[in-house]
Formats: sequence, C-alpha cells, structure tokens
Amino acid sequence: MTGIPAPRALAPAPSLRWGVIGPGGISERFADAVGRNGTQRIVAVGSRSLDRAEAFARRHGVDRAVGSPEQLVSLPDVDIVYIATPHPSHRELAELALEAGKHVLVEKPLAVTAADALAMTRLGRERGLLVMEAMWTRYLPQADVLDQLLGDGAIGEITFVSADFGFVAPDDPTSRLLAPELGGGALLDAGVYPVSFIASVLGLPDDFQVAGTLAGTGVDDHAQLTLRFDRALAAATTSLRSALPVRAVIAGTGGRIELDPPYIRPSSMSLSTRAVWGPDPEAARWTDDALPGPYDALYYEADAAARYAVEGRTESPLQDHERTVGVIAVLEEARKRLGAR
Repeated sequence: MTGIPAPRALAPAPSLRWGVIGPGGISERFADAVGRNGTQRIVAVGSRSLDRAEAFARRHGVDRAVGSPEQLVSLPDVDIVYIATPHPSHRELAELALEAGKHVLVEKPLAVTAADALAMTRLGRERGLLVMEAMWTRYLPQADVLDQLLGDGAIGEITFVSADFGFVAPDDPTSRLLAPELGGGALLDAGVYPVSFIASVLGLPDDFQVAGTLAGTGVDDHAQLTLRFDRALAAATTSLRSALPVRAVIAGTGGRIELDPPYIRPSSMSLSTRAVWGPDPEAARWTDDALPGPYDALYYEADAAARYAVEGRTESPLQDHERTVGVIAVLEEARKRLGAR
C-alpha cells in the first residue's frame, strides 16, 4: 500500500496591504482568518453603506472605512482588493480595481458569465495585474497532497471523479440564493465547487449533460451534471434543497482516493491502491488538523494571491484563467439548458 505524502512546505508569503469591498459574511470569515494567520494586512474596507464599512472596520481592527468602492480603489496604500459582493457585480468592481492599478482576489464564481470572466482576465493581463478567483479549496494543504498523489500516478489512469455540494436554503425569494437579479441558483453558489474540483483533476470536459429543477423564482435549485472526458467520466451534483454529503471521490484503474466530508474545507482523505470495490481496510489515511477552525484556512488563498502578485503573475498557477473561465462556461451553459433565469 502506497503511503500519503505530507503537504509541501511553502516559503513565507510577502505581506500585502488589502482592501475589502463587500463587508458581508464571507468577508467576516476572511478578515478573521487573515487576522489570526499569515502575513497579510487589511488596511481598508469599502461599501456603498458607510455604516456597514465602519462597523466591519471596528470589528476587525481595520484602520480605514470608506463609503464607496471608488474611494477604496483610489487609496494609494492598498495593493490588492478582495471583492466579496453578489456575483453580478464582480466584473464591474474587478475592472474598477484593475483600472486603478490594484490586483484582485474575487469571490467565487469569478463572474456570472464566461464573457464577463474572460473580459476580467484579459484586462488583468493587459495591466500586468493578478486576477484570481477565491476558490479557497484549491489552496488547502490537502489539495497539494492530492496533486502529489495524482502526479505520481498513485491510482493509475483516472477513470471517474464525483463531487457534490448542496444544502437546504431558506425559502426566501429575496435572498441572494434565490433571487435572479443577485445571481441566485445552486450552480453559481454551490455547484462551482464540485465542477471546479473535477476540473482540477481532469481539466475541462469535452461535453456534458445536465438534469435539474427550478425554484419558484426561476433559478436552478438542484442540478446533476455528467461530464465526459476522453477516457473518463465525472459527476457533479449541487442543490439548494438537499443536504448532500459534500464528498469527493477519484477512481482509477489502480485504486481510489476519497476525500471525506466536507471536502471543500480542511478535511481528511483515504488512499486505496488496490482495485477493489467497497471499503478497503488497508487504505492509508491522512488528516489535516493544522488549524483550530475550518475557516482559518481562508488565509491560504490570501497568502497565495500575495505570492503570485509579487512574482508578477497575472493568474494562479493552480487555477489558471483558462480553467477558471471554462468552469464558468459549463455553469452558464448548464443553467441555459435548464431554462434557469
């Protein structure tokens, strides 16, 4: 039985000065994680509501709060901007920051449409600035462990990948999860995780099929995608009305890797290097217990963005622009085929 390698050590990340646009729930977790770990500093927060920005600044010890994104990106002491607003505003705000000479880390999905994502990434390349989707799972230590196993051919030829993410959302048609004008729907909010995970293993699909259902507001609330590759198949499931296990499995001709629920944050995995079905009592196991809380791991993506920005990169080497835009294109086409608003 092949063992599971440890994650590779990274050099300390350079410290950048961050501005935050959108002081909502994920920004709260991001600020907590950055404040407790790593070397990044949040120096400013901006919102259309100055009161919200000031309250966020008080909670997180941020020196400056401003009442508009325009004010935030004009601050000379901001190196990079974290954008955590509803999906449809991502392109506008990212381009605002890029035009002002700031790198951007944009919450997932990078954009609602592939055309918007492509325009954002092109502008970043033109300006020599980093445009990176905040797909935090790609920067977890377990992602590096997985990359090593797959790179070493630990399970032979990969033939099948499955991943899911779904939960029961509140039945509130005005919420960002269900409102079409806020980019609602399971695929954009949760489905980006399993599709992105599959793409990190197999690349972009040659084709796919989708089945699903729509909520009363017209957004998708449940979807199952079957993705076809040259020599492999994959299944991605997402939902706003099912409490899914949030598990990922990679199967090959020589074994299987299983990421325990919830695989989207620091978790554990098992490796079976025998082509057996069902549980393998000889499977090797690895667990990530390095941090006290799961959302502390958000600092990994911040440190990664700082490294790439200082290195002069315009895209993440772990999730390049082609793959990021390609995943959004799959989500966009899936919503179109389902007739989602």
